[in-house]
Amino acid sequence: MGCGVTVLWRVLGPLEVWAGGCWTGVDEPKRRALLAALLASSGRVVPVEQLIDELWGDDPPSGARKLVSNHVSRLRRFVGDLAGDVVVTRAPGYLLCVSAADVDAGRFEELLAEGRAALADGQADRAAQTCAEALALWQGPALADVPRALDGAGRPAEALAAYEQARQVIATELGADPGHGLQQLHRRLLAGDGVTAAVTPGARTTREAAPAVPRQIPGPVRHFVGRADEMRRLSRLLDEAAGGSAMVISAIDGTAGVGKTALAVHWAHQVSDNFPDGQLYVNLRGYDPDQPVAAADALAGFLRALGVPGSDVPVDADERAALYRSLLAGRRVLVVLDNASEVDQVRPLLPGSLTCVTVVTSRDSLSGLVARDGATRLDLGLLSHAEAVNLLRALIGERAGADPAATQALADQCCRLPLVLRVAAEFAAARPAASLSDLVDELNDQQRRLELLDAGGDQRTAPQAVFAWSYQHLDLSTARTFRLLSLHPGPDLDIYAAAAITAATLDETSRELDRLVRAHLVQFASPGRYSMHDLLRSYASEQANAQDGEEEVRAAATRVFDHYLHAAAVAMDVLYPAERQRRPRPVPPVTPSPPLTRAAAAREWLESQRATLVAVAAHTAARGWPSQAIALSATLFGYLQQIGAYPDAYTVHTCAWRAAQQTGDRAAEAAVLNRLGIMYWGLGQFEQAAGHLEHALSLSREISDLAGEARTLCNLGLVDITQGRHETAARHLRQALAMHDELGDRLGQTRTLGNLGSVEARCGRYLQAAGHYREALAIARDIGDQPGEARTLMRLGSIELNQGRYEAAADYQQRAIGLFRELCIREGEAQALAVLGDVESRRGWYQQAAQCQRQSLATYRELGERPGEARALNGLGEALLGSGQPGQAHMQFAAALNLASETDHTYAQARAHYGLGRAYRALGDISQAGHHLREALTSYTGLGDPTAEEVRAELRTVEQPGAAAVLGAMHMPDAPMP
Repeated sequence: MGCGVTVLWRVLGPLEVWAGGCWTGVDEPKRRALLAALLASSGRVVPVEQLIDELWGDDPPSGARKLVSNHVSRLRRFVGDLAGDVVVTRAPGYLLCVSAADVDAGRFEELLAEGRAALADGQADRAAQTCAEALALWQGPALADVPRALDGAGRPAEALAAYEQARQVIATELGADPGHGLQQLHRRLLAGDGVTAAVTPGARTTREAAPAVPRQIPGPVRHFVGRADEMRRLSRLLDEAAGGSAMVISAIDGTAGVGKTALAVHWAHQVSDNFPDGQLYVNLRGYDPDQPVAAADALAGFLRALGVPGSDVPVDADERAALYRSLLAGRRVLVVLDNASEVDQVRPLLPGSLTCVTVVTSRDSLSGLVARDGATRLDLGLLSHAEAVNLLRALIGERAGADPAATQALADQCCRLPLVLRVAAEFAAARPAASLSDLVDELNDQQRRLELLDAGGDQRTAPQAVFAWSYQHLDLSTARTFRLLSLHPGPDLDIYAAAAITAATLDETSRELDRLVRAHLVQFASPGRYSMHDLLRSYASEQANAQDGEEEVRAAATRVFDHYLHAAAVAMDVLYPAERQRRPRPVPPVTPSPPLTRAAAAREWLESQRATLVAVAAHTAARGWPSQAIALSATLFGYLQQIGAYPDAYTVHTCAWRAAQQTGDRAAEAAVLNRLGIMYWGLGQFEQAAGHLEHALSLSREISDLAGEARTLCNLGLVDITQGRHETAARHLRQALAMHDELGDRLGQTRTLGNLGSVEARCGRYLQAAGHYREALAIARDIGDQPGEARTLMRLGSIELNQGRYEAAADYQQRAIGLFRELCIREGEAQALAVLGDVESRRGWYQQAAQCQRQSLATYRELGERPGEARALNGLGEALLGSGQPGQAHMQFAAALNLASETDHTYAQARAHYGLGRAYRALGDISQAGHHLREALTSYTGLGDPTAEEVRAELRTVEQPGAAAVLGAMHMPDAPMP
């Protein structure tokens, strides 16, 4: 068809591409789906609208056409089609330039036709040989790793039918049984397990990423009564869903306090056995006036519950939704979306699989879900009179049975709303000496007062009356606590935060929280943590604004924000004392702080409060506390970076950036941009990292902020090192070091010296590198910078490795690993394990080397560190190659090359080419060996890396057999500057 580039494709199994001299899986799901769609219509133009539908279904993101164009560009780069000869742009979409012989499915058809012709000519042996060759092309079910595949698309019946058709053809025409892969697929389908995801070695798959079985449904409701008809209807809908007729979404709508959550939770517990893959739950807080949960944040929580490390949760909301749907494909999971405010808050959270059931509760009718998404609405009315009375009898006890008239009157006064009935029942139970009739009369008076004040009343009168009835009988201190708790921005709070809001002691706060829990005005969220129903929060907020005044409300909110900022700073000082001067020093609060003097307690507090800290960052940035938002970004930077919590880091830092822009604080803006740059560096998005850092550098220079300029230059040097720009890196780092020396910034000195050492090491100047490392180590130990000490030990070990001193190299790595583990810095531990694996490979201890690399690989994948993942895959390839497994080594190197190409990690690309060249040589493919070795030689030469000489020697063994080669080790840049 006139294409200038030849690319081969495999679709009979996982989707793979022969490009760059090797078979490689397509790791990115959207790109894989795009390629599958183009292959399915090879030779025909596929309109962009059709591709959008294939990639996102009925819910495409904004800018979908641009996203398709981006995916096409990356696909072209992936297959080496820089001129657009293979993936051709042709209105109104794209055309894949491919012939039948370029695809294994086309070759299968050709071989099958040859076999039939040979059989017709009486050449049985030739027919058998040709058909066997055709069968060998099948690596598993067609497009096994593409959600277009039948079972993966929730069409197991069609998948079984396709298997049976294939079995009959193979048996009739070839006289054979299906291959092992197809038989395994058949057994999985019959068992209901579905198709296994991608099997490309080294590629992360949804099955690998989601081993967790979440059990998030809250505890069952005490004294649940009535709702028998609604329970039966929900169960009927579940039966219909089990038949595969449609995805069922039950939108339970009703007024506040009618028992929507109680019904959903009670039913969820009854049917939990029907969902062996787990149950997901989120309170969307849709009617919270301050902090409704955004769909993107809910998706992040679901992904973590499904086993995705926080660091691996995509920053983009559409990508989160896509990953969420992929993880739930084929799984039986119940999803409960509680207290939704609108359809747009719900739709991104809907699974795409027919095997999942979603229950949505809302005060809104959510008609859009019914019209567009096929939801079945269940309108939840008030309890019947008998049900309301029965609930009061269960809650109050004998007094309710002894005075049935008063009990019935109380049920009417509470408008038969379960929440209001529970509050009223607790109020009555707390006053055993008063008759029920007297309490009913008192509530009548309260309702009349509210009706008069409201000039006619509304639907909220009864709940407000009951709340006011209960609230007005609280002592003054407890009532004040109830009002001020409504100011807390997070999903729940502990006793220390409650004490900060009220400026009370822990003992006083504990007693008041106990009273509020007994009165059902506050509820337990988890052991030691409390939350408030949104209807009660709204009532409490109204009372706070009316009774406490704007000044006291702001003071209370400020106290709790300062509490979180101070506690976070204390925790960070315990974990990272050397960076103490880089963080703001908040004023200690007047109320007690949690005991965070031990590292374990500090880490536990930061993790348990992470969702609240993110909520505080968003609230303070948007509601008039910009300095707290900026300070929180600076305080949490190191922690969020070390654990790889990139989505949370993105929220915290972007909120701080917005706050800095609003206040015109250019120094703060530069500092936040610096942090965002390092966040993108950790994600392997080097172009975005450099852009933010260059902006930060410009701002720092404009305002003559020498310290900010020095830190940004150091981080720019870090990006330069990663991309192999050694001269530029050295220039940036030397400028930074001079500024740190002038400022007397010793932490800056040790970090910058470490990075300078990495530049020297990568250029083969090991003596100079060691000098920088030793100077950095001395400063790190002097100032107590243990993370810096661990990284420098690791790098000194790399120097020993490159000079052939393996015992010393291993000793350095073991010491670094021990220190990283003590500090719980998992990314550093993964680096040191990878270098230790290189040491063991060089010693010929390949089994130990592979074990180290696999541990490193698992950690990097959990953290979402894609550059590190490529590094570990390369190391594993080295170990396998050394142990005489070139085929397995080839797969690891190929996967590393794929990852390194996506992240533009030049060193990892060069090392992968070098490994592939040696693997192909061992496999006897001299042509491909030469190709990859030449690619590696070009890369290493361009980088100025001494490994180029080793590659050149290896290349001579291909061109002139007999020459020797040795393995090279990678040097890692130092840590970023906060």
